[in-house]
Amino acid sequence: MNWTQLLSTKRFGMEDYHENRADDRSEFQRDYDRLIFSAPFRRMQNKTQVFPLPGSVFVHNRLTHSLEVACVGRSLGVNVGHQLKSKEIEAPFLDEIGSIVSAACLAHDMGNPPFGHSGEKAIATYFSEGKGMDLQHLMTDEEWKDITCFEGNANAFRLLTHQFNGRRKGGFVLTYSTLASIVKYPYASIHSDFKKQKFGFFKTEKKDFEKIAIELGIMKSPDNSNHFIRHPLVYLVEAADDICYQIMDIEDAHKLKILSSDETKSLFLQFFNEDKRKRRLETLEMVSDVNEQIAYLRSSVIGLLIEQCSKAFVENEKAILNGTFNSTLIEQLPERTSNAYKSCSKTAADKIYRSQEVLDVELAGYKIILTLLEHLVTAALSPEKAYSKQLLMRIPEQYETDSPTTYGKVLSILDYISGMTDVYALDLYRKITGMSIPSL
Repeated sequence: MNWTQLLSTKRFGMEDYHENRADDRSEFQRDYDRLIFSAPFRRMQNKTQVFPLPGSVFVHNRLTHSLEVACVGRSLGVNVGHQLKSKEIEAPFLDEIGSIVSAACLAHDMGNPPFGHSGEKAIATYFSEGKGMDLQHLMTDEEWKDITCFEGNANAFRLLTHQFNGRRKGGFVLTYSTLASIVKYPYASIHSDFKKQKFGFFKTEKKDFEKIAIELGIMKSPDNSNHFIRHPLVYLVEAADDICYQIMDIEDAHKLKILSSDETKSLFLQFFNEDKRKRRLETLEMVSDVNEQIAYLRSSVIGLLIEQCSKAFVENEKAILNGTFNSTLIEQLPERTSNAYKSCSKTAADKIYRSQEVLDVELAGYKIILTLLEHLVTAALSPEKAYSKQLLMRIPEQYETDSPTTYGKVLSILDYISGMTDVYALDLYRKITGMSIPSL
């Protein structure tokens, strides 16, 4: 692959109108702005990231997480662009890599359903273990794999590219490069790894991704002809996400008193050698506010990770471009940083992701999603029934519940549910189960 072809301003769905604009905003900055002002992006403010949505203490939701990932992604992209230019690589838009990565970072979680990862699990298991199992004989193997391994990344690509009822061709009409930069797993579900069960696009968007890949010169994997290799900027989007969720979850856990101040400081200070640690300890003595101390250390850690991930990308650029790089940038960190990152990961797994607060919202979310699926899928497949007609009137017309296939009907319900906020999903759950009725 080559940078000249990989960085394209061509817009999905508006290929016939491709032109160079003469104003101060680049096409990739337009992508960023278009995402910021969109309704699906705004709805992420009411979607769980890890911890339950805030009470007296404000912690991260999907929207604040995505904004922070975009900031880190922009820094990574700017660093990489500058370093590639210093290697005398000549290609247009190298200066725009930061803008492309930041836009892709904004979009990377837009396909995730309510209630964090439990929402994804609930959707998948409704069909693989629950009442949805009865639908298997009505779908092809690939269609069945799409829904039994429901994947937020694939759903984000669908949300951004699909022409929903009443909407314009091309979905969000983003540039090819931004769209390709969010696809972490560039292959169909039927070709996913048996253990991970991850994939990048549903059957309905397979041709769309292939069209983008061909335009950008994205090659097939040398190890598997059913897989494309990643667009290089996917590695930067992935690194930005890895940096933010790992480090910010530690800070949130401190705010919620799941981790003590001393434990949190220790986790962050271990990223630095003796000299740098001493300097940071000296700075901490100038600040008496504990939360400000933690914020300072967190920012120092993020800065270090940005620097080292940028370096790892440039050092492995050749392997990334020819498809032989089989790692993440986080896995390429120097030993001290890598060990510190792993220590944070272990602490998060042991003390944060298994905390009562997190488990409670996952359990509740699981039940809510399963109940909504049961009622809404049944309504879409039996629209002639009286109760189904009432339920279907609740679903906006943009969702294609009248699709001629079972797979299409199910996808329309998944589109609707995955776009819900936590609060909307809970409210609808209460209404259809009779737990809540409007005041009379």
